[in-house]
Amino acid sequence: NTPTLTNIAYNTSFLRDGVNPSLEAQVIVPIHEKNEFDFHILLVAERLKKKKEYVALFEKAFGEMPSPKLISNAIATYERTLISGNSRYDKFMFHKDSSALSNKEIRGMQLFNKHNCVSCHSGFNFTNGEVVNNGLYENYEDIGKMRVTLDPSDKGAFKVPTLRNVALTAPYMHDGSVKSLEAVIDHYIKGGFVNPNKDKRIKSISLSENEKQDLVAFLECLTDSSFINR
Repeated sequence: NTPTLTNIAYNTSFLRDGVNPSLEAQVIVPIHEKNEFDFHILLVAERLKKKKEYVALFEKAFGEMPSPKLISNAIATYERTLISGNSRYDKFMFHKDSSALSNKEIRGMQLFNKHNCVSCHSGFNFTNGEVVNNGLYENYEDIGKMRVTLDPSDKGAFKVPTLRNVALTAPYMHDGSVKSLEAVIDHYIKGGFVNPNKDKRIKSISLSENEKQDLVAFLECLTDSSFINR
């Protein structure tokens, strides 16, 4: 499931399993990845050198011809402009507009805090950036961070995603196996599946149907229309 680029400038690690240390390095991964472009950054640079318009743009921006380093710098620099921070939640919290959220959304926000969702989905970007196992499966086919570390305790560990614009980014979870926000909440109500690596913060919670809808309403108020329509 492709991670969002929303507010990626605030991330300190990249890819679903958080093993890539910089945005510039991450840019190269899909170019080389067999299941994506299955190409090579050196060949991309050679192709761009044959395009007069790109040569002119690189000369203007960097004073040099296209190169692997400058290509990754250019894409990463663009991605850092994808900043979202003008949702109704932001207007309520940071601009002190008490009318920005409905009572239903405010109740949902209170539930979000009460049930410790903020222990992972914290801060301005609604993520602590950690790589954790959230108990999605008893047995993971995709081993997550263990793919790189080879540490069995990392099996099934994936990055905590931002919740900004989350109402627009279905399906959910690292593999897109959960189709709706309601189903995501159901997963956490149950406390996930039994798994030896499941994060200790993932515990069953009690929510009524009305409370579940309040929580969904809060998540929907994180949508930033000005960002989506830019």
